[in-house]
Amino acid sequence: MLLRDADDGLEVFMLQRTLSASFARGMFVFPGGRVDDTDDAEAFESVCDDVGDAAASARLGVERGGLAWMVAAIRECFEEAGVLLARPCDSPHVVRFDTEEVIERFNAARHAVHEGEMSLVDLCRAEGLSLLTDQMHFVDHWVTPVGERRRFDTRFFMAKAPDAQTPLHDDIETIASLWVRPVEALRMWNARELNMFPPTAVSMKRLATFATAAEALAEAAAQLRPEQRLPRLVLGPNEEFIDVILPNQDGYETTPIPEFVIPNPR
Repeated sequence: MLLRDADDGLEVFMLQRTLSASFARGMFVFPGGRVDDTDDAEAFESVCDDVGDAAASARLGVERGGLAWMVAAIRECFEEAGVLLARPCDSPHVVRFDTEEVIERFNAARHAVHEGEMSLVDLCRAEGLSLLTDQMHFVDHWVTPVGERRRFDTRFFMAKAPDAQTPLHDDIETIASLWVRPVEALRMWNARELNMFPPTAVSMKRLATFATAAEALAEAAAQLRPEQRLPRLVLGPNEEFIDVILPNQDGYETTPIPEFVIPNPR
């Protein structure tokens, strides 16, 4: 979740997935993706601010490789939205994309990283950058319900969007992008004008309680490691998909867990 302050209050950046995607087609999501082999935690320790793999793994509740999750989040923000959460090694300030030459150079690097022609660690070393892993906050942990054909173990992070970079969408995996106030996103979701998965909507409800990005980030920084959340599928009398029930909602504990894959629950 990339946050910024606008005239009307806190805003969060969102992308719309392509309508031809095999999963989550047309959904509005936060930038993100999977942890790749190139996100190797050991390789990145020398180019990350104040967070080694041991500390990152403890923060995320994994035995090892926690830093790879944080690196993957930064890499996906760069690939999908053109936002690089990094600073020059000789400066405390986030790297600025404020001249045509710099914009073109990093845009070329963005595509090279996406295509696997360059790793993010190679880019950091070539440009003299350090990734802002110390400014990323682990705020939520969701696992796809049992019964879904495709399941994901997903960790959500929160960070301040760089002032001197302009987020965008790639017109490949994503077809639209927007900055939106959380309360407006929830209004549009309830009106079926903006499609979001339940975990995204839960994140929006959390963000809607804050007036500024600084307030949201301060709360996130002070938060203990979030517990894993595993929604359950609500099935009809013929074992057809009806709805998703979230932890802490009425009926969650009594909703049975399927012992089979539900055909096309989405």
